[in-house]
Amino acid sequence: MPTSPSDAAATLAAGAPLHLRSAGVSAVVVLPGFEKPGDGLPVLLHWGADLGETTPEDLRELARAAVPATANNEVGVPVVAGVLPEHATGWNGRPGLSGSRAGRGWSPWFRRTGVSVKSGSDGGDRIVVSGHDSDAGLDVVVEMELLPSGLLRQRATVTAGDHPSRVPYALGGLGLTVPLPPEATEVFDLAGRWGRERAPQRRELTVGVHSRENRRGRTGPDAPLILAAGTAGFGFRGGEVWAVHTAWSGNHVTYAERLSTGASVLGGGELLLPGEVVLAAGESYASPWLYAAHGIGLDAVAAQFHTHLRARPSHPSTPRPVVVNNWEATYFDHDVTRLTELARRAADVGAERFVLDDGWFRHRRDDTAGLGDWYVDESVWPDGLTPFVETVRGLGMEFGLWVEPEMVNPDSDLARAHPDWILATGGRTPVPSRNQQVLDLAHPDAYRHILDRLDAILSADAISSLKWDHNRDLVDAGHSPGGEPGVHAQTAAVHRLLDELRTRHPEVEIESCSSGGLRVDLAILERTDRVWGSDCIDALERQQIQRWTAQLLPPELIGSHVGAARAHTTARTHDLSFRAGTALFCSFGIEWDLTVVSDDERAELAAWVALHKELRPLLHSGTVVRADSPDPASALHGVVAADGSEAVFALVQLDAPLTSVPGRIRLPGLDPDRRYRVTAANAGGLPALRHRPPPWVAEGVTLSGAALGHAGVRAPSLQPEHLVLLRATAV
Repeated sequence: MPTSPSDAAATLAAGAPLHLRSAGVSAVVVLPGFEKPGDGLPVLLHWGADLGETTPEDLRELARAAVPATANNEVGVPVVAGVLPEHATGWNGRPGLSGSRAGRGWSPWFRRTGVSVKSGSDGGDRIVVSGHDSDAGLDVVVEMELLPSGLLRQRATVTAGDHPSRVPYALGGLGLTVPLPPEATEVFDLAGRWGRERAPQRRELTVGVHSRENRRGRTGPDAPLILAAGTAGFGFRGGEVWAVHTAWSGNHVTYAERLSTGASVLGGGELLLPGEVVLAAGESYASPWLYAAHGIGLDAVAAQFHTHLRARPSHPSTPRPVVVNNWEATYFDHDVTRLTELARRAADVGAERFVLDDGWFRHRRDDTAGLGDWYVDESVWPDGLTPFVETVRGLGMEFGLWVEPEMVNPDSDLARAHPDWILATGGRTPVPSRNQQVLDLAHPDAYRHILDRLDAILSADAISSLKWDHNRDLVDAGHSPGGEPGVHAQTAAVHRLLDELRTRHPEVEIESCSSGGLRVDLAILERTDRVWGSDCIDALERQQIQRWTAQLLPPELIGSHVGAARAHTTARTHDLSFRAGTALFCSFGIEWDLTVVSDDERAELAAWVALHKELRPLLHSGTVVRADSPDPASALHGVVAADGSEAVFALVQLDAPLTSVPGRIRLPGLDPDRRYRVTAANAGGLPALRHRPPPWVAEGVTLSGAALGHAGVRAPSLQPEHLVLLRATAV
């Protein structure tokens, strides 16, 4: 149960630590030296499993029991990591704040100047602690909030004051931490590359720093997404897990650190380039939010993030439309007759939104020219987009449009007119990537131009969505005219641009597409309604990509499309049931030239679209569950309704199995006290099997949720790269 600000304030007045509770999580915050006004910044005494009801005396005793010993040849006072760790306190790990005034004020030690407890904007309790360091001439405000979802989030704001040296404060970094107990012995995060994003990796948590530094200027294909630590062997359904996510869309760092004293933390913040943030007197810098989740198993951690995202006021409130996107169907060939026929075929199979992808604007016949020239290409669309938009809407579909506003081709009218609007440093052009450079949106004129062009495009036609792409890293990205590091300002400008467009066009949804799924973070999700999971829609690759993207995002925010039988990015060939069954759980779409599809394939695709629409209320509101499979060649994932009344699972054969006869599979997350009827079938019937199916498959089976979760049912013997859906309905 959550606390209330009045309860927390009473505890504070009693001189005890503050105890926040929500969704099975406790956060106990101690203010060091509370009996002496002016002492330190907050410390998380406990963050993890709910401690239950506590009294101020309980909390004082807990704080007394948690004071660490002092060791030989260490400092002579007990040392713990504060939420904002300080070198001056004796903490010899990574400091929370780094920087200096030309070498002075580099080791701040903030004395507390104020504490307040108030209701946060998302409904949780927010603790706000302010501090001051007179030697460094700095003020800091630390905010801590335990959200209704169980997520703990923290951020800090540092402000430069007057200083005798009159030298501004050059900020090196500002990040926050959460503590880890000794039981957290393994660390887990995600890596990857373009087309194979979010590949899991795991290692022992040893003395030192496991640091994931992102310098791409966007979240990136190798971003950790979450960085988790846990008890040995933790998985989806078991083991205690502590995890953090750094909510920033530009350069950032997320890390796990263990000191030789045994103290361990998870932390994160923005990764600032040299000289990127310099604070004159009165200027401030706010860190990104650091989100922290705790639970039993990675599924519990994911559920906290999903609950938080679904509670946003901006979270999509209407069913996620079935999308058809023309990219892998037509690429740059924008022949109006062909596109019109594609739209008709899409409407016939049940599509609800048509997205016109790259190639609609001036000079854009391939990827070497035209980026930045955001005017409809009159040579392809002599009457503008309006007639085609009206055709699409007349077929009963919404209309969406692809844009890449942060980029520019050197071969474009915009680049020729304004070479000073390109992010560059040192009097040189950054190395080429995808035939494009990055527009400096921190340049007021460039920002205004892009805002005006996007506003004009959205005002001209009934456009329901933008697919917002971002196809190169920010390399050598200097702000004009001096060439100073520009990634921080660029990231802030992109957020500001999205905010302004949403204010002007609140009905328009925006998809974060950055070379596919390369900009996935909670800062961009504050401003967007969908994330394109990956440019790779090969169903086998998508099984892993979507499994791990779901560690942060609920399925309705992850775009997944049915492509052609032969995958564009990998050349693999898959049955339609595998392709459609993979896309089924997410924000479902089609990226396939339906004008050349056979009647039988079109009918089967329509059946999958109909099945998705039937299951959409469950898939996009229920709890995501993922089984820990003893055989890496198979996987099982699903969604269970919030009230436990139904569930749908996908049993996926990724590769040839280890055994000739499959074993039992457990169906996690069901209500143990209810009975469920379980059936196995896809939209077009059972997929290809290696052997005769187990007897229960023919007519279904009725068992309790406890039996299905612990004993399970015999798995049908699937061929590699096939899947079967299992539906469970409470009886």
